[in-house]
Amino acid sequence: MAKAIKTIQVQNTSISIASFNEDDFICITDMAKAKDGDARAADIIKNWIRNRATLEFLGTWEQLHNDNFKVVEFDHFRMQAGLPSFTLSTGQWVEKTNATEADVLNMALFRKTAKQWRDENPNSEGNIRDYDKVEQLLVLANIESMNAEFIRMKLPQGERLKKLNEIARAKLKSLANNPNTKRLDDGKE
Repeated sequence: MAKAIKTIQVQNTSISIASFNEDDFICITDMAKAKDGDARAADIIKNWIRNRATLEFLGTWEQLHNDNFKVVEFDHFRMQAGLPSFTLSTGQWVEKTNATEADVLNMALFRKTAKQWRDENPNSEGNIRDYDKVEQLLVLANIESMNAEFIRMKLPQGERLKKLNEIARAKLKSLANNPNTKRLDDGKE
């Protein structure tokens, strides 16, 4: 869960920072808005993400921290990067490569990233989601679809995470109080 979503001032521009555990995430959209305002922020980000060096950095980061990262899709983007005809939005990047968003959902539901879980469970096979309870699987499916809608609405990642965490907590509480949930959980294995 986010410890805090705060802002800092950089050259008279407010930049949002979301803090999770000991990690800080800076809002790239806020930085892009500072360049030419809200109207051009998406274009600035598209130009930045299509740069070969940016894609190399993002791909390396995802390979280190995201078990669900689609390397084949990443390779396709990497081969096209820098060509005049190549365009890429953050939505396309996330959708095609499964970047970053898996950990947004993990943070919203489990309050930790996949890497944090692996570090805490070095002897466990699989990943954090392999050890879900039925309630968590139900909530995960729900917040995945809600996150897709939030992305479509162009909500910043920090805001999405906060909303998804609130929704996940409420739904888990509701399911915990539902007597039918125990029957579902008994049939999981």
